Amino acid sequence: MMSIYLNKIRQQKPLIHNMTNFVVANYCANGLLALGASPFMSNNIEEVAEIQCISQALVINIGTITEQTLQAMRIAGIHANKMGMPVVLDPVGVGATTYRKNAVQQLLSEIKFAAIKGNIAELATIAGMKWQSKGVDAGIGEGNAITIAQNVAQHHHCIAIISGEIDTISNGTKVVTLHNGTKMFPNITGSGCLLGSVCAAFLAVSSPDDYFQAAIEACSTYAIAGENAAQQLSETQYGNFLTNLLNELASITPEQVKQRGKIYEM
Repeated sequence: MMSIYLNKIRQQKPLIHNMTNFVVANYCANGLLALGASPFMSNNIEEVAEIQCISQALVINIGTITEQTLQAMRIAGIHANKMGMPVVLDPVGVGATTYRKNAVQQLLSEIKFAAIKGNIAELATIAGMKWQSKGVDAGIGEGNAITIAQNVAQHHHCIAIISGEIDTISNGTKVVTLHNGTKMFPNITGSGCLLGSVCAAFLAVSSPDDYFQAAIEACSTYAIAGENAAQQLSETQYGNFLTNLLNELASITPEQVKQRGKIYEM
């Protein structure tokens, strides 16, 4: 796989507005800085419309959603659409409560998302498939990642990204699976949320016609950085991995992504 967008991020330093949850805001901001992007963290309903005038992408992450942040997300997303910038939805735990389901349905009805990223349970819920999740964990259910990703991508006219041991990405027509990564990812809070922010950075420096390729490169870059971060660590050194991942996002090269990406078209 050719690596096109990583250097563009480092050259252009796109401003990524993160409406993310308070559990992971600091880590997402540091991860974007390490990658070469510029984070803007705000859920303030009084300013979110104005922020879209200076941003290059928006991330809506419902991890610690409240009614006030939901309304701020609606305003920000609608204004981002008017500005023509990519909006990424991370529907954290959408299947856990009725409120979250209804909130995501409202966001999907009012905002055009360039990409929807989540674990298989979250995207299965959006696709209307039965799935038994445990809070924000994937759980078990019917269907498979390829079918679910295609369903979400086709129905919402977006790039669907299912993160997991194997990542699955679809634009509704094409599907690829990515086989890089490390088992340490699920054991640090914020690894999935940071992936959503990283995807937004890659989309910010691409065009809508190239969002599929940009999403593939984003997920590959992130997964390979994770592999690098886990090297020489014991399987319980999660704190070291957390720090190493930031270091590896800063140092990973397009050549590494090109040479080591395990990408399969389905």
